[in-house]
Amino acid sequence: MTRGYAARLAAVTLALAVALSTAACSGDEPPARPEPVAGGAAALPGPAPANLALRQPPSGLPGAPAVTGTLTDGSPVAFADLWAERPVVLVFFSSWCTVCAERQNALSELARTHRDKVVFVGVAVEDTTQDLQQYLREHRVEYPVVVDDDGIISQSYAVREPPGVVMIAKGGTLLRGWPGGVDAPALDGKLRELVLAS
Repeated sequence: MTRGYAARLAAVTLALAVALSTAACSGDEPPARPEPVAGGAAALPGPAPANLALRQPPSGLPGAPAVTGTLTDGSPVAFADLWAERPVVLVFFSSWCTVCAERQNALSELARTHRDKVVFVGVAVEDTTQDLQQYLREHRVEYPVVVDDDGIISQSYAVREPPGVVMIAKGGTLLRGWPGGVDAPALDGKLRELVLAS
């Protein structure tokens, strides 16, 4: 056996030993699970409760634009599918909008309060993926969020810039809009006045 061959064999053996010991050490801990994407399909509601009591919308009001969009995890969503079973509240926002951030915690809590009766849907305007995910987690937004990168959904609902809130009756009647947004207590009052029968 030549000296060069022996040196190469020793180097290969040492490299193999290091690789095996590293693999053994890293195998002690399970790989970290990626954090789920906030605002994705997992946040979509299940079936509406059988005893859901709703007010009839006033006659003569226009229908809401039946747009489609993509949730934060890339899943498609059609607004008409959401309002087929329940009223819908659209919350137009952006992570860089200070008014949005000031109101978001209370809106998130209101969405949790009415979770079975009303579908809240966020519409994220002009945002980056990282900033949006940080905002959703920080403000405990547990409802689905549509990414409106091209602004088509905002234009469909005449929202020029965030914040904005739109209330839609079950079946798609456009009940009320708030350019500039609305705080949670006022929105709760309107939901009880125009939408929720009990």
